[in-house]
Amino acid sequence: MSDETPSPPPAEGDAVLQAPPPALAPGATTLLFLTVLIIATSGLVYELLAGTVASYVLGDSVTQFSTTIGTYLFAMGIGSFLSRFIKADVPARFLEIELAAALVGGGSAPLLFLGFAHAESFGILLYGLIMVIGILVGLEIPLLMRILKERLAFEELVAKVLTFDYVGALFGSVLFALFFVPTLGLTRTSLFFGMLNAAVAVIGSVILRPLLDRATVVRVRVLAALVAALLLTAFVRAEELTTWSEQDLYTDPVVLAVQSPYQRIVVTRSGDRMSLFLNGNLQFSSPDEHRYHEALVHPAMSLAPRRERVLILGGGDGLALREVFRYPSVREVTLVDLDPAMTETAARIFADLNQRALEDPRLELVNDDALVWLDERPADAAPYDAVIIDFPDPNNFSLGKLYTARFYRLAARALADDGALVVQSTSPLFARRSFWCIERTMRETGLRTGPYHATVPSFGTWGFVLARKTPFDPPERLAPEVQPLRFLTDDVLPTLFVFPADMARLDVEPNRLNDQTLVRYYESETRGLER
Repeated sequence: MSDETPSPPPAEGDAVLQAPPPALAPGATTLLFLTVLIIATSGLVYELLAGTVASYVLGDSVTQFSTTIGTYLFAMGIGSFLSRFIKADVPARFLEIELAAALVGGGSAPLLFLGFAHAESFGILLYGLIMVIGILVGLEIPLLMRILKERLAFEELVAKVLTFDYVGALFGSVLFALFFVPTLGLTRTSLFFGMLNAAVAVIGSVILRPLLDRATVVRVRVLAALVAALLLTAFVRAEELTTWSEQDLYTDPVVLAVQSPYQRIVVTRSGDRMSLFLNGNLQFSSPDEHRYHEALVHPAMSLAPRRERVLILGGGDGLALREVFRYPSVREVTLVDLDPAMTETAARIFADLNQRALEDPRLELVNDDALVWLDERPADAAPYDAVIIDFPDPNNFSLGKLYTARFYRLAARALADDGALVVQSTSPLFARRSFWCIERTMRETGLRTGPYHATVPSFGTWGFVLARKTPFDPPERLAPEVQPLRFLTDDVLPTLFVFPADMARLDVEPNRLNDQTLVRYYESETRGLER
C-alpha cells in the first residue's frame, strides 16, 4: 500500500487555473463580427443569384426560388452539423473555408451560365452548387463562434453573431435587387462577392494572427491572392465570358447581351436575320415577325370605329408600334413597357426593323409595370380607341399577373365603350389549355371575345384573343386606310377565326391573381419543349 495520501479535490468555488487564450489585437473582436456581416451578405447573394439564373433557365420563378432557398438552408444545417467534427486548428480551418466559399460562390454565376445551354443537366449543377455553398456558409458561423467563445460571455456572443448574421441577410437581399444586379449584372455580382470573401480571408489572417502559425498565414494569403486574381480576371472579362457561355443556346451569333434588373436581353444576328430572346425565350425573328405583329395589331385596329388614341401594353421592341403607325388617323399612342433597357435596345438595335417608331413624336413612352400603371390611371382619363396587349408568355407568376381577371378589368376600364382590345395568347396548338384559359379569363370580366390564330414559322401556330365590351362579329376586311400589308389581306383575315378540331375550345378555369391557374397550365404544357 502506498504511503502517499491522495490530494483532495479542489473545494467548490476554488479557481482552477487554465492558460488564458492568446490575446487578440484591440478591436479584433469587432472586426470578426463584421466578417459575420460579410459572410451573411455574401451567402444570401449567392442564393439569390442561383434562384435568378434558375428562373431564367427552368422558368417558374416561384418554384425555383422556393427550392433554392429550401436547399440552401438545408445545406447550411448540414454545414453547422459538420462543424462539430473540426477539432483542431479551428482558426485555420475557418479561413480555409472562407477561401473555398470565395472560389465556389464567386464562380457560381459563371458556372451556371456555362451550364445554361444544357438544361437537361442544369439542375444537377444548380443544386450541387447550392449545396456546396450552403455547407461552407453553414460551417463558417459555428467555427467563428468557437473562436470567440473564450473571449465573450455566451449570451453576448450568441446575440451579436445572430444580429450581424440577420443584418447581413437584409443587406444582401436589398443590395442585390437595388444596386448590384442593375449595376454589375449577375456574373460580375457573383465575382465581386467572391473577391470580397477572399479579402475577408486575408483580413482574418491578420486579426487571428496570434492563433495561427506562420505557415498557415502564408498559405492563406497566397491562396487568397490566387483566388482573387482568378476572380478579378473573370470580372474584367465578364461580358465575354457570359456571351461565350450563352452562345451554345442560340443558332446565330450573339451580338448583344444585356442584363437589366428585370430580364436577360439577348440579340442574335446572322446576315439579315435578327432575333430577340428574353430570359432565353424567343420573342421574334425578323424574317417572319411581320406575320405575328400584323396578326396582333390589325384585326383590333380594323374592328375599332376610331383609331386616334391607342394603348400598347408591353411591346417594348417597337414592332407592334410600327404596325399601329401605318394608320394615318392615329394621333397619339401610349406604350407602357416595364424595362427601360428593352426600349433603349429596341430604339438602338431594331431601329430599321421597327422603322424608328420609338422616335415618333406621337408616342408617349412609359417605363412602368402595366398593372400598376393601369391601376393608378385616373378613372376620368380619356379612353383609348384600341388597346394592344403584347406580353411574353406566362411562364412565371410575375408575368401571370398580367393575364389575370383583375388585369383585364383594368384594361377594359381604359378602353372606349366601342373600342377593341387584343391580347397575344400563346399557342392554341402546343399550349391549348393556356390559350383557352386566357380567353376564359377575359370573358370572366364581361368582355366579349373573338379568339383567332395565325401561323408564324418561328413559333408555329400562334393565338390571339380579340375583345370588345359589346357583342361583335369578327372583322372580315381590313380598315381601308391601312397601307398594304405583307401577310394579312381581306381574304386571309376571316380564316384566322376558324379553329380546327385539335385547337377547339376546352373547358378550363379562369386565371385569377390569387391562384395563377394559367401559369400551372402553361408550365405543364410547355415542359420538355425546346426553349
